[in-house]
Amino acid sequence: MDLATVIGFVASIAITMVANVLAGGNPMQLVSSPVPIMLCLIAPFMISAMQYPLKITLGLPKLFGKAFMADKEDIAHAINELVTMSDKARREGLLALEEDAKKVHDPFMRRGLQLVVDGVDPAQVRQILEIEVHNMHERHNHGIGYFAAAGGYAPTMGIIGTVMELIVLMQHLDDPSHLGHGIAAAFLATWWGLAASNFIFLPIGNNLKTKDEEEQAFRHMLVEGILALQAGENPRVVKEKLGGFLAPAAREPKGAGAKAGAEA
Repeated sequence: MDLATVIGFVASIAITMVANVLAGGNPMQLVSSPVPIMLCLIAPFMISAMQYPLKITLGLPKLFGKAFMADKEDIAHAINELVTMSDKARREGLLALEEDAKKVHDPFMRRGLQLVVDGVDPAQVRQILEIEVHNMHERHNHGIGYFAAAGGYAPTMGIIGTVMELIVLMQHLDDPSHLGHGIAAAFLATWWGLAASNFIFLPIGNNLKTKDEEEQAFRHMLVEGILALQAGENPRVVKEKLGGFLAPAAREPKGAGAKAGAEA
């Protein structure tokens, strides 16, 4: 579970509800009518569906899940695997990695290592793997664009809902007792449009964009590591090269400096 996403979502809703109470409102009034909810939560998805293939719409539950789930990639572990296999390849040859490649958990890394073991030219290995990274990015862009589009349509649908409510209200101007309630119901649609856009659609779209960028960086790191392994580079050089993909604090294991000093 991605705690940052969960905490941010829950906290933003809670702060909005508390602000509503402090302003003298009642949070239950925000869900008193199904019309704004239908217009601002469901309609934007249906409009966005017109722009993308049906499989993207059918895959929305998976996209929601991806936004709230933590990343599975362990860059440090992958670097250690590549450094270990690089050392073995230098001592025993690339063919000695065949069994190790089959045990690698990440499908992308496993595929790249298998290409190396099969003796594919390094330029072709890079081309094959980068094509896969590019296509992965394009697939992710569809989901990101879907939520971005829904985030743009939601406020507009809220305004449409407000106009609809005002039209109905204008037909009952002869009954002043309904004016206050009618105006409040009309602006409720605008609130839902803004809330759906800024609490759900746009944040999730940006969340997916960030995770796509992180996954691309991880895949590019694997490409560089696999090619360095294939070129027979020194394992220390491989470790230093791939360490550039880590944050400075993550490059040195905790306690490593103290341990090195004790050994010295």
